[in-house]
Amino acid sequence: MQLVLDDEQRQLRSAVRELLADHSDVRSVVDGGARYDRGLWRRMADLGLTGLVVPEELGGAGAGHADRCVVLEELGRALAAVPFLASAVLAADVLTALGDTEVLPALAAGEKIGAVALSGVTATERDGGWVLDGCAPFVLSGDVAEVFVVHTPAGWFVTAEGRRRALTTLDPTRGQAKLEFSATPARRLEHADPGAVLERVRDLAAVALAAEQAGGIAQVLDTIVGYAKVRVQFGRAIGSYQAVKHACAELYSTSERAGSLLRYAAWAADHDPDALPLAAATAQAFTGPAYFQAAATGLQLHGGIGYTWEHDAHLYYKRAKSSELLFGTPGEQWARLADRLDRVP
Repeated sequence: MQLVLDDEQRQLRSAVRELLADHSDVRSVVDGGARYDRGLWRRMADLGLTGLVVPEELGGAGAGHADRCVVLEELGRALAAVPFLASAVLAADVLTALGDTEVLPALAAGEKIGAVALSGVTATERDGGWVLDGCAPFVLSGDVAEVFVVHTPAGWFVTAEGRRRALTTLDPTRGQAKLEFSATPARRLEHADPGAVLERVRDLAAVALAAEQAGGIAQVLDTIVGYAKVRVQFGRAIGSYQAVKHACAELYSTSERAGSLLRYAAWAADHDPDALPLAAATAQAFTGPAYFQAAATGLQLHGGIGYTWEHDAHLYYKRAKSSELLFGTPGEQWARLADRLDRVP
């Protein structure tokens, strides 16, 4: 079991962190009205990050999920406004599991953006083909996607058509959309057990989101510690006050625990499929609420400046809350964890 990064993963982390420091521009999305950071997305595609875990024969890099989590941690640290979670995680994992050879190479190369709809849509066989009907709410990055991967009671489908309506959400750094299908032609993705694909994709998505959240916690901690050293009140740096020290110590403990749970879950995704469901549920049940609490603490310790639009503290707060609810409420995450524990021999 590997719970620390190896040399190659540390080099990957450094390269991605440098890329984000030089080219990530979240304010162009938040203040400029852009849907996502197109320039950063192109550079990520050029580096092969958009197809990191896709097999080489399908146009990807053939790396492991632990490597992808390294990238996701850095994206979470920087609040990068790119559709990585929707396209390079959700859509890519579904299409990889289904062995798709038509759409997946374009997604892996970053030439197209994919989104996944998991509910609200039905499929009907008609005239030798299939059509989709229904409405899928809250589709992650559905506002910018060019390919939709849709789960229905009849299995998995892919289509480039459909009506979308961008939604106004709490988190301005990550878009969502409502997708509507009305007799929309679609291609069925054959698989002997579509339900098993759904369960694995959910587990991998939980691990990926936990990586983003762990990165966010680490960045909030670094920002607070840095601020506490330079912000002076009553003639002393606020970091010298016991209450601030305790808050920073608690955040450090939270960050370490989140990182440990993430490393184990990422290792299980690559090496122990039987352990993955429990590991993924544990990571998500802890990391989601922990990130929100960390972001709330960060907002409080920054004082009045943390509540201004110009400061990024509120962006981490909004990302933390939206991420906490992205794949289910905390109560639902704990129920999922309890269900996984019940299945342990």
